[in-house]
Amino acid sequence: MASRVVMPKLTDTMEEGVLLAWKKREGDLVQAGEALAEIETDKAIMDLEAFASGILRKILVQDGATVMSGTLIGVIGGVDEDITSALTDTITAAPSVGVGTTPSASPAPGPAPDSHSSSVETRFIASPRAKALAIDKGIDLSTITGSGPGGRIVEEDVVNAETSPPIRQPGIDQPLSQMRKAIARATTQSKAPVPHFYLTSEIDMEQAERFRDQFKQNRTAHPSVTDLLIKAAAIALSRHPDINVSFTGTAIRRHARIDIGIAVGVEDGLITPVIRDCAPKSLENIAAESRALIDRAREKRLQPQEYTAATFSISNLGMFDVENFIAILIPPQAASIAVGAIRDVPVVKDGTVTVGRRMKVTLSCDHRALDGVQGAGFLKEFKRILEHPVELLPSKETS
Repeated sequence: MASRVVMPKLTDTMEEGVLLAWKKREGDLVQAGEALAEIETDKAIMDLEAFASGILRKILVQDGATVMSGTLIGVIGGVDEDITSALTDTITAAPSVGVGTTPSASPAPGPAPDSHSSSVETRFIASPRAKALAIDKGIDLSTITGSGPGGRIVEEDVVNAETSPPIRQPGIDQPLSQMRKAIARATTQSKAPVPHFYLTSEIDMEQAERFRDQFKQNRTAHPSVTDLLIKAAAIALSRHPDINVSFTGTAIRRHARIDIGIAVGVEDGLITPVIRDCAPKSLENIAAESRALIDRAREKRLQPQEYTAATFSISNLGMFDVENFIAILIPPQAASIAVGAIRDVPVVKDGTVTVGRRMKVTLSCDHRALDGVQGAGFLKEFKRILEHPVELLPSKETS
């Protein structure tokens, strides 16, 4: 039986993908599990594998095309098999206009509507003489501020506009990448409907920096500041499990495992690889795993299971000397933390002003699932652990 090859929907945010290149040609023998093509999803580049063995009988989408998830892109079948039903018994969404695609024929454009007359009639209050003069001179009334009663545009306003130099906005539109489209969808879906609230705290990082330097001297693993944050967050979340939750619409889901996402900037956007089951992992294991994930993220080689379903996220912009910022929640997470730079600041110790090493962090919370007291309790514990970093080590190493 003929097998249809479709553009997959690999994540909840994926609406379309780019078929970068076919690895097989029409007439080639294909084995189940063999790579058919290379595709770009909203977050990564990966191989599209065949679900059945046979001959690649038909290629329907060419290299470089952007198509909606679920679109039929090819058919695998027997040598002499009738594949007509596989070609017709499906919903075949037309390729969307994008890189390397040619849109289907569309009706020839007719005369453009008179933008002046439509805008005058529906949006702007203007005198009949002002309207007529604007149309005659090709002036858009939306660019004119009326000086008449109630902001009414009068003839003199149009005359003055004609003698004023036009305001031009030079620039080039850059098409959105698949990743940027996904980011736009996810952040819009989060910021608009999710009631955020924010809690900020300043952490003394002097001991944490000293701990990190000593740790690197005695071990092959060299954890980054972000690795310390991951481990500290995992410990704090295990002690405050009410933060490691998601709002489902009808319930608050309490996660049995702590899966922490770390925001990584890549060439055309942002991706959040996930360290799974952080609580029992050592700082060394977290450092090794995060480094491997970050490298694959920057190469766009992450698999969907490696960047989805985090229960908590960390975004660190300290390396860019950002003092403080807030992070937008990515549903269904109920909390994430934004981390700024470690800075030299004046502090008072024992009545004396001295230089301290301080870092600001801001916790973003979904108010549907969390309240301020819960968030504050977690943030206090997170701060305490980083200011006493010996807790980042297994108990046997601290005894």
